[in-house]
Amino acid sequence: MPARPDARMPPADARSSEHMTEADKSGARFLWPRLPPYPRVTDQTGRSATHGNEGGHPMNGSRIRAVGHYQPAKVLTNEDLAALVDTSDEWIRSRVGIRTRHIAAPDEPVDELAAHAAAKALAAAGLAPDDIDLVLVATSTAVDRSPNTAARVAARLGIPRPAAMDVNVVCAGFTHALATADHTVRAGAATRALVIGADKMSDVTDWSDRTTCVLVGDGAGAAVVEACAPGEASGIGPVLWGSVPEMGHAVRIEGTPPRFAQEGQSVYRWATRQLPPLARQTCERAGVAPEDLAGVVLHQANLRIIEPLAEKLGAVGAVVARDVSESGNTSAASIPMALSKLLEQGAVGAGDPVLLFGFGGNLSYAGQVVRCP
Repeated sequence: MPARPDARMPPADARSSEHMTEADKSGARFLWPRLPPYPRVTDQTGRSATHGNEGGHPMNGSRIRAVGHYQPAKVLTNEDLAALVDTSDEWIRSRVGIRTRHIAAPDEPVDELAAHAAAKALAAAGLAPDDIDLVLVATSTAVDRSPNTAARVAARLGIPRPAAMDVNVVCAGFTHALATADHTVRAGAATRALVIGADKMSDVTDWSDRTTCVLVGDGAGAAVVEACAPGEASGIGPVLWGSVPEMGHAVRIEGTPPRFAQEGQSVYRWATRQLPPLARQTCERAGVAPEDLAGVVLHQANLRIIEPLAEKLGAVGAVVARDVSESGNTSAASIPMALSKLLEQGAVGAGDPVLLFGFGGNLSYAGQVVRCP
């Protein structure tokens, strides 16, 4: 008999303690440890091959400069799904709170979705492709094993010599990638990063299975992350992350062709029972009380998970993202898309503290409090 999802949850304060100052452990400002400078090396074009800030010196913090999102044109309604499988609008709304979702065309790959979102974020930041030296794409629906999605996005956008890598943590992928970008910028190994969450879940869905096909949608969201100016407070708080590896089978994309499957009740119990205290600890690490949050952006799994988790967090004054109702579960894309939409709608504004908290595949989680661009 498999262990309960909460049977072996590692203590949150065990997370990367060797990289934390005493101030961080007390919930105050996080400072990445001082590292030696990176050597300056040039590639065959004469451009710095290591990039990063001049000399590779560690920085005090990073911030989100701009965000953007993209969704395919096609909208799939609950009524459309009722024509495919034994379901109804009422059944779907009452169980997961989803009304519509966007579905990409067969010839619209996930890297194209990602590139559209990234281009919008770059435009909002007023930056050119060659201002970027790191591309991170959180996705579990890559076209091929190699070249990876990040390299494909860089090629589409004309980013000349970036470090480019994919992060596969399924629904928690974006917050893992954001933490990775933050740490990389703090270490002085990058100056500006494109952090993208993108998934084409329609490619890995069994459209004859009513328990999964009603959930998913396609899309992408992106953020430009850059080093803070001297003396500027960090705009990305310390990450709290972890997983329950022995319960990794609860959310899967497996088989040939790969298909999304999950053990819904196990995921629901874990998310609503185990994640609220972890979300509160994330706020504590940032030195922000839940009641002082302006926004809460959880992974957009379904409303039956989002609403109790947000309520137990105690963020009474915060707007809670509920983009899942219109977009479905877009996996790694859900958090950056929802944040971008809240900013676009004026529901949160520049400088506002917002909790981002991803969870899902591998029964992984990662969260941080960010200041809105």
